[in-house]
Amino acid sequence: MKRILLTLLVSLVLNCSAQTNVFDQNEILGRIKLAADWQLSHPFGFSDLDWHCGPFYMGLSDLSEVSGDRKYIDAARAIGAKNGWGFGDRSPYHADDHAVAQIYLKLYQLDKDPAMIAKVRERFDWILANPSKEGYMMMRERRGVFGSWYTIERWGWCDALYMAPPVWAGLWKVTGEEKYLNYMVQEWKQTTEWLWDADESLYYRDWAFVGARPTPSGKKNFWARGNGWVIAGLAEVLQYLPKDRPEYSYFENTFKVMAAKIKSIQKENGTWAMCLIDPEFCPQDETSGTAFFTYGLAWGINNGLLNRAEYEPVVRKGWKALCERQLENGRLINVQPEGHVATEFDPDSTVIFGMGTFISAGSEVYKLVNGGQK
Repeated sequence: MKRILLTLLVSLVLNCSAQTNVFDQNEILGRIKLAADWQLSHPFGFSDLDWHCGPFYMGLSDLSEVSGDRKYIDAARAIGAKNGWGFGDRSPYHADDHAVAQIYLKLYQLDKDPAMIAKVRERFDWILANPSKEGYMMMRERRGVFGSWYTIERWGWCDALYMAPPVWAGLWKVTGEEKYLNYMVQEWKQTTEWLWDADESLYYRDWAFVGARPTPSGKKNFWARGNGWVIAGLAEVLQYLPKDRPEYSYFENTFKVMAAKIKSIQKENGTWAMCLIDPEFCPQDETSGTAFFTYGLAWGINNGLLNRAEYEPVVRKGWKALCERQLENGRLINVQPEGHVATEFDPDSTVIFGMGTFISAGSEVYKLVNGGQK
């Protein structure tokens, strides 16, 4: 019965979306404000400092930028202050706990309050003074132990490339201390050595999928949201890097290569398959990966990295697909819950990271339809 009701509800949303111009700037702004207001008025479902919330805080920042409404960035500021600009309680190395610090760096650039980044500097200085010796050879030895196929002390799962690198790059940007940027570049390249598939121009989620765990049809298993985390992480890192920095071309090239692949595998309905190159494996629609890709590609167009004529149709299809899966109250459905691989899930699912990335995607689409301007 629940599935039937949901199908009817989604059909209603699709019909409403078909009757509105989802590329009108006022419509875009209305949709992302509605999403932000819905999430702010509902329990997050996770600790304020959990990685799930990181993209939502960035969405609030992006929304304030395009709307001029300070209440959204003020909401993020209030959450940071309430939690003392701190981190979660995992290992100090753990990239997932670093994700929330992206908003600390954004707010520091606005407020110049040293308290906002004091704990970030303290933790990252500790990591630099105590470099992890973890590596994949250690993981090979304990591969039979569940959950041990990647290290949490290094960026051994591709999602980590969103969680931590933009914070390291941002800290370099605001302090001018090269050690932070050097570490970020070193660790990103190590993750790429571990997880990048040059033939497919995609990242495996973690070492367990490299040369293993193919889909039932025998295809390589690339998780959509995992690669979505990466393309968004690249966009965030590139925002901090001047084009004349020697590191810039490395990240720009990775972004462009991934973008071309992502463009080539979009589904006809505008979403991306949960298993990127095997859409028949877990074929249901999923919106968090689609939101990440829409955000990353729109950002690339707006910042001159991607050809508008080639990529704008892809972004428009992605944004339209997302709008078709946004309910009238602002909630985005079809968000795969926390995971690491394509799997079936309740299509009514909403998760805060999906909401946040939807807002960021809408903010970039808003700029796109205005010629790249706010």
